[in-house]
Parts: sequence; C-alpha cells; structure tokens
Amino acid sequence: MPSTISRQVRSVLEQETASLSDLLASVDEFVQVEQEQVVLQLEEQLHQLHEDIVDHASLHHTQVFLAVLHHLCPPPLSIVSSWFDLVLRPALREPKLPVPAVNHAKELIMSALRVPDFRCRLLDLYLLDAFNEGSGEDVLEWATLDHLQREQKTRWKLNLEDILLKYGQEHPSDLLTEMNTHFAAPEVRLQLLILLNLYISAPSFQSHAAVFATHPLMTSLLHSLLVDKSSILCTIALSIVVKLLPILAVEACQDLRGMLPRLFSILARILCWREPPPKTTAQSPEAEGLPVLEEEVDDPAGPALLVRENLSWQVLELPFDTAASSAPSPRQYYTLLYYLFPCNVLRFLRHPVLYFTSNGVESPYTVDWDAALDEEKIRSKSETLLRGHVCHPLIIWRDADDELARPDFWAEYDAARIAGESMMLDIRNTALGLRERYEAKGDPLNRHESSTPSVVSSDDGGKTPMRNLGLSAGEKHISLEDMIATSVALKSNLNLEIEPAVSQWPGSLFAASGGSPMVASQPLPPSSASPAPAPPTGDIPAHIAQAISGLQREVLLLRNELNFELWLSRENVKHIGRLYQDRVLSRNAEVERQALYNKLRNYRSQVTALEAELRTHKASASSTKERYADWNAELQKKLQDFREQKKGWISEAAALRTADKEAKALFEAQGTLLAEASKEVFELKTQKKESQHKIDRLHDYEHQIEQHVKVQRLWDADFAKFNQRGEEMEEMKAAFRQMEIRLQSYHESQAKLNENARVYRRQIQALEAQLVQAKRKAETPSRRPAEIAAFVAEKKAMLDANAQLVEENTNLREDLDDMTAMVEVLKSQVSGRRGLVSEPRVSSSPILLA
Repeated sequence: MPSTISRQVRSVLEQETASLSDLLASVDEFVQVEQEQVVLQLEEQLHQLHEDIVDHASLHHTQVFLAVLHHLCPPPLSIVSSWFDLVLRPALREPKLPVPAVNHAKELIMSALRVPDFRCRLLDLYLLDAFNEGSGEDVLEWATLDHLQREQKTRWKLNLEDILLKYGQEHPSDLLTEMNTHFAAPEVRLQLLILLNLYISAPSFQSHAAVFATHPLMTSLLHSLLVDKSSILCTIALSIVVKLLPILAVEACQDLRGMLPRLFSILARILCWREPPPKTTAQSPEAEGLPVLEEEVDDPAGPALLVRENLSWQVLELPFDTAASSAPSPRQYYTLLYYLFPCNVLRFLRHPVLYFTSNGVESPYTVDWDAALDEEKIRSKSETLLRGHVCHPLIIWRDADDELARPDFWAEYDAARIAGESMMLDIRNTALGLRERYEAKGDPLNRHESSTPSVVSSDDGGKTPMRNLGLSAGEKHISLEDMIATSVALKSNLNLEIEPAVSQWPGSLFAASGGSPMVASQPLPPSSASPAPAPPTGDIPAHIAQAISGLQREVLLLRNELNFELWLSRENVKHIGRLYQDRVLSRNAEVERQALYNKLRNYRSQVTALEAELRTHKASASSTKERYADWNAELQKKLQDFREQKKGWISEAAALRTADKEAKALFEAQGTLLAEASKEVFELKTQKKESQHKIDRLHDYEHQIEQHVKVQRLWDADFAKFNQRGEEMEEMKAAFRQMEIRLQSYHESQAKLNENARVYRRQIQALEAQLVQAKRKAETPSRRPAEIAAFVAEKKAMLDANAQLVEENTNLREDLDDMTAMVEVLKSQVSGRRGLVSEPRVSSSPILLA
C-alpha cells in the first residue's frame, strides 16, 4: 500500500494533468486503514521521492506535497525534524503560493507546536529571522533587496505572525509562557511587545484575559514599564496596558485591584520620566578622521536609577540613536485609571511615596521611593491632567476604601462601554460632545466657532496653527514634522485648516555638524525610483544613521498610535451600537407607555359597567347555585357508577393487550434467533473449511507449546531485553562512528579551504603592491607613451585578476560558512539522537522458532 501511494504521488508530480483529488482520497483511505508503522514507511518513501524528483522552484510540486502531508497528518516529531525545513519553511516564504496550500502548511505547523522546543524555535525565527522594523541593520538590508525578496520577507513574517496569533487563541498559556521566556532578552523585547499588541487587539482575546492577568508575562510587562529606559518601548507597552485595563475590569476585576499599586507606580515613573543626557560630537569628526565621542554632562533630573541586583533584569537602553526622544504620554493611561479608580487616583496623587509605603510596594531600584520619585514634579505634571478631565461622580459618593471593597459600578459593563465612557472624562472630548449637542439644537452661541481659525492645543497650553493642504492634482510630499503635527491636530477633535506640505525633508534632520547646507536642502526622491544599494553599516555618516534611527522611531510610534486608534474605534462602534439599541428600546417603551395609559382609561369605564352587571349576575347566580347543588349530587352518583364500570373494562383490555404483546415479542424473538443461528451455522461451516489445515497444524503446535511454556516464562523477557539493548548499542556505535568520520572529513575540507584563502590573500597583497608600484611609475612625467600604455594594460590585467581573486575568496568564504553550518547541523543531530530510546521489539524465543 505505501508503494501504491508513492507511485501516485510520483505520477501527480510528473504529470500536472493527473488527478490530485484521487490521490488525496487514496491518502485518506490509507490513513484510516493502515497502522502507524506503515504510515512511517510511507513518509520515508516520500522523503526519497522529494529528494529525487521535486523541483523546489515549482509551485505545483510544493502544492502537491503540502496537500499530501496535510491529509497524511504526520506526527509532530516528524514535522519538526523532517518536513519543516524541507517543505513547510520554504512554502511560508513563497509569495505566489495559493492560499489553500499556505493554510495546509500553517495547520501542519500548528499541529507540531505541541512540542515545546519547536514552539521556542518558531518564536526565535519570528524574532531573529523575520524583518524587524526596529533594527537599523534590517532596514539597511531591506533597502538593498529587490521586489521579489521584499515580498518573500513580508510573506514570511506575516505567516509566522498569523501562526503564532492563531496558536495563542487556542493555547494562550503556552504562547504567553514562551513570550515571557524570550522577554528576558532586551534586544527582542520591543518586537515581542509589537506581537503582544497585535495579540491583545484581537476580538477573541477577551475570553483569555483572565489567563493573561495571572500569567508571569503580565508581571514582566509592568516591570518593563518601571525600569526600561527606551521611550518607544514604554510607549508601546503603555498602549498595551491601556487596552488591557477595560478588558481586565470586565473579565478579571479582582486581579486588576491587586495590581493597582503597581499601575500607579508606572504612572509615577511616566510623570517623572528622565530624559537621556544630550549627545555632542567633536568639531567635524569625519573631516578629521576621528571617532565620535560623547561628552559627559550632568543629568539635571538627578543620578541615574539602577535596578536592584536581586531582580535579575537586563535594562533595555535606547534602541534608536536619535538626538532626542520624547517621554511617553500618560494622558490616555491616566484617563482609564481615573475612570476605574477615581478616589484611589486622587489619594495616590496627594502623597505618592506614602501610598506606596502603606500598600507595601517595594521599589525596583537601589534607592527607596522617596529618592526615586520627585513628588513636586508629579504634582506639577498631574495638575495638567487633573485640569484636563471633568469631575468623576464617584468622588462624591465614595472614598478610596469603599472603592476597593464595594462592587464596582463597571462590574457588569462591557469593555467597549468602559473605553467609550472613559474617553468622555477628557475635557477635550467632553467639549466636542457638548459643542455638537448644542449645534444640533441650533444654539446661536456656538455658531461663531465654525468661522474661527483652527488651532491645536498641546498639553502645555501652547497653540499651533495648522497650514492648508492643497488637494490639487500632482504628486505631494509630506514632511515628518507635518505628519506629527497633523496627528496631534486630528486627535484634538477640532475644526482644522490644512495647508500644502513642503516638498523636501527638513534640513535639521540630515544636516551634519560642519557639513554643507546644500545636503539638507535636497528634496526627497520619489517613491517610484528604485532604491540604491545601501552602504555597509560602518560607512554610514553619523547624521544619516541618526536620521534613519529617528525615522524608525517615528514609524513605530505612528504604527502603535494607529493600532490603538483602530482598537479604540472598534470599541467605540460597539458602544455606539449598544447606545442606539438603548435609544430604540427607550423610544418603544415611551410609545407603549402612552398606549397603556389610553387603555387604562378605557378599562376604568369598562370596570364601572361590569361592576353593575356583576351585582345583577350575583343575585341570579345565588338561586341558580341552589338548583345546581341538587343536580350535581345526582350527577355525582351516576358518575360513580360509570367509573366503576369503566375500571372493569380497562383492566380487561389491559390484560388482553399485554398477552398480545408478549405473544408478538415471543414470535419476533424466535424468528430472530432462528435467523442468527442459521447465519452462524453457515459462517462456522465456512470458517471450518477455510481453517481446517490450520487446525490440523495447530494441534501439533499445542503439544510443543505446552512443553516449552514453563522455560520461556523464566528467561524470555530478560534475554529479549538484553538482546535489544545490545542491538541498540551496536547501532548507536555505528551511527556515532559514521558521524565522527564525516565530521573529520569536514574539518579537513575546512582546513584546505582556509589554506587556499591564505594563499589567495597573499596573492591579493602582492598584486596590490604591484598596483601601487605601477601607479607610482605612472605618475612620473618622463614615461614614454608606449610605457604608459604598457603600464595601463598591466594595471587593467592586475585589476581583473584582483577582482577574480576577490570573487573566488568570497565564494570560498560562503562555502566555508555552508560547511560550518552543516557541521553544526550534524553535531546537533548526533547529540539529539543519543537521548532517544526506541520502542522495544517483540521478542521471539529461539525455542518457539525451532
């Protein structure tokens, strides 16, 4: 049977006209009928078939193998060790592969994610192999790729992201545990937060919120907000916590109360955010050939806060080399906390250090809270937040202790209602709502606002006028400064006047110290132009690297802000739908109430008439009741006689029905037994004829078995186990010896390659020396034209030889890297097979075989 399936697969691979559906039907039938050992044999044949005839560039071959594997359903260990690197990983990188084939690959990988090592490996691939927007090296590499390579990298990252998110929806605890394990490494912490942001933004996350609230990853997230120094990481992490607060308030309110002091410590840290010291460079370091040095300056905010050693936490420094990084905005975070726990927020803002001390919150730094926090700075910055929010009604009705002890007013709310109503505490949103309300009613006091020029109010009270943006035909360029200003203006919910943006990048972004001002005034190249090859990272000027870092930081911030606005818009739409439903219900209730009032008046008049009619009927009913009592007594006597007669008929009918049922059941049972007996006799006769020769041999074997059964019980198990261990040891020794021989051959090949590389380097050095001599000779003015021509020809030949040697050296280095990777793979395979224990074989006694 495995050979038949293998031939069908070969036929479909070689002939595209062959029926793939027939092949898949055969595979399904094969999986249902055959045992696991036979399925493993088919897998081995498929491995050989893939090695022999499969073209890795053919989409048809990839589709066929993915479909066969999806219907074959190999075990997880087989997928991890064999099919992932061979078929599944290239399929996830192919942008032109059809969607059903990609889904087959994803389902196979998700079935193998039950293996913990494979989960860790897949997350490592997402963090280290996929494109990282926060890495400068990845951005420079992205600029040198062509269109196909970019599509492959994009498809690879999206597929890995989709697999991880789907697996997190089915097994949230496993995914969160792996993410928490990798969260300890600071270099991947930013990318993990981006993935976590996508995970909690999914609508299905609310059902897993209780798991996340008690998971160690939640503690790591809050800890990162307290000690990490990267502002962009804290901004993304803060947006994650803002999304989590309304969900946890609904799904895990007790856990949310327990982490409230830590949430307030994060708010204090954001309010007392310490900016990094400014970086200065020497005068024209590139022109003088000197390295860029950082001057030591005094930190006006005080000494740096160091993390306690017992926490074992690696602090993430600034991931982007920018000239300045703004502190994360605490406004939305403060709004959610103020909506959920208004009294506790005010208690915390009055005396932050006292609040932490009374609640037993330990400082994560080497100093206490009174040295780590600046209460005056917290009061000054929180004053702006307090003035920017309306008064919460619960401040009047409750105090801080009742707020934590009594049931919360939002316990039966949904996350969308909490998110929507909390945003209305912001005075800017409240002002917008009131203005729209009065304008809808035709209030003349607010009509003048439509003709007033629009301004954008910032958190510090300043106002920034917005320019008009002409929407005429033609290409437009929007500068980064205008993008940021426009984003702030759109969030202010005011009427805006947009002006055209400048057609070039700001000079302050690309101007180097001491450089020419003409560099800064060059316009941005159009997006349709093909990207030029990026220079190596070490050759990029300081101002270009700083500009790239700044752009990366702003892109991540804008993406995080877009993600949060999309999430908030989705929650607002849910809240709007609920409000519309309440409005419709209220309107229907008012109409129904009016109709009921009209019916009540009619019913009152009817009741008056019916009461008069009732009195008349009562007089006539009293006389009728007396006559009815006599007539009823007579009827009761007759009814008693009829009931006794009926009981006799019923008992007789029941006896007859029972006898009839028993007789029918007896006849049916006898017929069934007769048919089964006939069938059994026929089958026994047939089996007896088929097995007669076996029965004759069986009688002979039984006599031998009775003689040897006692001896076999004593030593059969130990002897078989001993033989099995011996065979396993011999097989492992042979396999280990083969691996040692292959490893030794690889080491010898690597040594030869290194020797060839040294020879080529010496040749390159000799040729470079000859080239220098030739240049010196060429610079002397006394050479004749013939000699100059000879020197030019010799120089060209040397340059060609040098280029050829460089190319050969590059190829040799690539071969050497491939050999090193292969050696590492072999080592891992050898080390991985040493720990495996094969299944015990079925032992056979030599006496029985005799």
